[in-house]
Amino acid sequence: MFHKIAKLSFWLVAALFISLCPIAFQAQETAAPAKTTAKPMHPAITVTGCLQKGESADEFAITGKNGKTWELRSGTVKLAEHVGHTVTITGARHHETKAEEAKEQKTETKENKEAEAKEAGDLRVTSLKMVSDSCKK
Repeated sequence: MFHKIAKLSFWLVAALFISLCPIAFQAQETAAPAKTTAKPMHPAITVTGCLQKGESADEFAITGKNGKTWELRSGTVKLAEHVGHTVTITGARHHETKAEEAKEQKTETKENKEAEAKEAGDLRVTSLKMVSDSCKK
């Protein structure tokens, strides 16, 4: 009789252990704080000026009222349709990777380096509003 009780309790303990393991593992997973790896969003920058063609096919430039020039790129806004127009551009600042900077430095001339001193940075354009269909100086 004692043998039957010992055998039964052995199996009950094993069954109880197996059935409670998933609950213990789930409790450990939910207790850990979730880490977010999202980068902070850059504030939107708005520049009004004359839209000009840039150095490459998909690159454009705008000079704001403060005299600073922004290099512009966009996959969603059609900038080519507004070259030569006075526009208001809204976008997020884009920082080049070290590889992009090294590639750009190899191809730059002395005149480009002087122009780069006036460059405010790169913008990824999110919206465009046409102010005038011509650029007034």
